Amino acid sequence: MKYIKQFMIIMIITFMGECIKELLPFKIPGSVYGLVIMLIGLMSGIIKLDAVKDTAEFFVSVLPIMFVAPSVGLLSAWPQLKSILLPFCIIAVLSTFIVMAVTGRVSQFVIRMSKKGGKK
Repeated sequence: MKYIKQFMIIMIITFMGECIKELLPFKIPGSVYGLVIMLIGLMSGIIKLDAVKDTAEFFVSVLPIMFVAPSVGLLSAWPQLKSILLPFCIIAVLSTFIVMAVTGRVSQFVIRMSKKGGKK
């Protein structure tokens, strides 16, 4: 019963994100809105971590399986991808490094801010 409750909390928040996507004119996926809602709920204490932790850990553990279908889709689109393979690879590598650099900088900033906040 615990897992069903946790799953329902996650699905309700996902549904809220999808509803917000339909109401707002921005081209932002509903899943992003759902993640923001979850983050705000967890940080504010409205949603307790224990209320979603076990089910969220399960979702993260099966996440690699979710990449199988898109990978097969890329294989089936090989004739179209072959002509743009080099630019595609360059963009993929550059964007990966940019995301890693930005994530590292933001993490360092957050760590510095939390250390400053603890000294006050």
